[in-house]
Amino acid sequence: MQSILMLIVTLLQLYMWVIIINAVMSWLIAFNVVNTQNRFVAMVMDLTYRLTEPALAPIRRFLPNLGGIDISPVILILLIIFAQNLLFEFFGPQHVYGGM
Repeated sequence: MQSILMLIVTLLQLYMWVIIINAVMSWLIAFNVVNTQNRFVAMVMDLTYRLTEPALAPIRRFLPNLGGIDISPVILILLIIFAQNLLFEFFGPQHVYGGM
């Protein structure tokens, strides 16, 4: 059971980093710091978009229009942290991290 819990926590943390990378890349593209004509940039944006959009789209439907500000990544990260905290409360950190 410890291995499964550690895997879930690790995947949640990796997904949180994918969300952060997607947000930062979108800011860099919006401010013309990086060019989407670059194949690597386009590939990274496409990958992070495909990984994050299924989770962000339902959140965006419930949020009010804040102009050009998209806070759905922040809300998703907070939900991930909440899920990790639930795992810690339910199983305890000794079960999730193997007695650390």
